[in-house]
Amino acid sequence: MVRWNGFANSQNLRFLLNKGLELYQHYAPQYPGLGWVTDARRFGAMLPADQQWAVADWNHRACAAGIRRLVFLTPENIFGQIAIQQYAQNTAHATGLRVSCVSSVEAAVRELAG
Repeated sequence: MVRWNGFANSQNLRFLLNKGLELYQHYAPQYPGLGWVTDARRFGAMLPADQQWAVADWNHRACAAGIRRLVFLTPENIFGQIAIQQYAQNTAHATGLRVSCVSSVEAAVRELAG
């Protein structure tokens, strides 16, 4: 699970997403049910350039690694909500990834299982 605690500058955001993907690729063969959950409850705004990078670059690498679903714990603040909504809309148009938002870790587990 990736957990955010506010705004992340471009360098930190990209590092964390890339590192998370690297770990996913390493452990996915051992754990076939492995999924991607982001605790975005404290997530802040996301720069447009980072939105574009995530959709055009990271998403394609995530799909190639076998990720098909991205589950977010819904952000508590409006800036995070807007950022995740924009990302989800752009992702739906650009890749085969399914993005969903849920209110709890338990709901995230159910979402990935279903």
